[in-house]
This record gives sequence, structure tokens and C-alpha cells, in this order.
Amino acid sequence: MASPLAVITGVGDTTGSALVRRFAGGGYRVAMIARNADRLAALEEEVEGTKAYVCDLADLDALERTLGRIGREMGAAQVLLHNAVAHSFEPFLTGDPSALERNFRVNTTALLWLARALAPAMIEAGKGAILATGNTASHRGVPNYALFAPSKAAQRVLCEAMARDLGPKGVHVGYVTIDAAIDVTWLGPEAERPPWLIPPPDWPHPRADFFTKPEAIAEEVFHLAHQDRSAWAFDLVIRPFAEKW
Repeated sequence: MASPLAVITGVGDTTGSALVRRFAGGGYRVAMIARNADRLAALEEEVEGTKAYVCDLADLDALERTLGRIGREMGAAQVLLHNAVAHSFEPFLTGDPSALERNFRVNTTALLWLARALAPAMIEAGKGAILATGNTASHRGVPNYALFAPSKAAQRVLCEAMARDLGPKGVHVGYVTIDAAIDVTWLGPEAERPPWLIPPPDWPHPRADFFTKPEAIAEEVFHLAHQDRSAWAFDLVIRPFAEKW
């Protein structure tokens, strides 16, 4: 019998890659979806049981074709992890409204497409998990998140609607809010980062304690995907021990 299949979107060089490694290490074959072909190829070479699928989730036709390929080449998925994110950080008066449309397309509409494609096989099997990773923007809006937060809030509510629908059918839907900064490599030098990604001057702990480790996020997501059905969680909020909240 083939190993179970996990479909993971947003396979970047931090959280996405950590999710791939954790699920592959946990006995899954992994279909990896992202835009960066070179990164996917390197990860496919590194991690056994993975297969790369280059796709921009904002292109729903391309996403549909990609899901068709995954089904033909790898079979039905037991787990869907929607980690892809489109973001923009501008006030509503000055930001480009088209950014909001793209953010919705990637963060929310693509999740709907993914779930509609993969959930029927999970329903038939009577088991499976659909999980999305989010952040604080899914729970509240601040001025510079005006074109981003609505798409993440919609994503979380979509997950809740699916959870209420699919839970009684044996499919676990959960939402992971990462209320933390992740020390991702693409942000560049600290001097060029926005204030919310830099420890404040009065930070009383080692600098490393300001950030959440991608591997730790992946471990919590893996656990959520494998909870006993008598104790399923929907909203999982994770943050570093020293985070003020």
C-alpha cells in the first residue's frame, strides 16, 4: 500500500520547507506546490518521497491543471496544508486595491479550489485533514494590513465553515494562527526589516527567543493533523514563550 499523500502549498525556504520535511519524515509522500521552480527542485532532490509542482495559486486555471496532475501522478490526498500566502502592507487610502484582490485569490479562493478538489476523496474515505496556516491578521485589522487582513480573516472563516461541514464526515479542518515573527532568510538584513520583525530595544530575552522556529511550527501542524477525533482542535494559536499578547 502506498504511503499517504500530503499536498502542501507555499513551499518556501522556511515554514513551507519545514512542513515538507516533517510530513515526509512522518511517512508521507508530499506533493509540493510553489512558484519557485529552483527551490522545489532542490527540495525534491533532498527529501525522499516528494514531487514538485510549479504553480502560481493566483492562476486558478493553472491550479486546476496542477491538481489534476497530482491526482493522476500521486493519487488521492489524505492531508491538505495551505501555507501559501499573498500579502501587502499599505494603508487603505494609499494601497493599490488590486493587491486586495490578489491576496484574496491566493489566501482564500485558492483554498476553496484546493478543498473542493481534495475533500471528496477524504469524505469517501471517512478521514483526512485540511489545515491552513495564518497569522494575527486573521483575527484583527491594523492600518497597514488593510489590504491583507480581510483576506486572512476570510480564510479563517472559510476554514470554520468547512470544519462544520466536514467534521461530521470524518475530515478534520483546522486553522493555525502563527502569532509570531519567523526569522525567514528572504527578509534580508535586520536594518531593512519592518519594526514588527525586529526585537524591541527593551526585549529582555536572547534575540532568538523573539522568533518562532519553522521546525516547531511544522511539529505543531503535524500534531494537529493527527489528533484523535475525540479531541479535535479548530483554532490553534502558537507564539514564542516570551511574546506579549
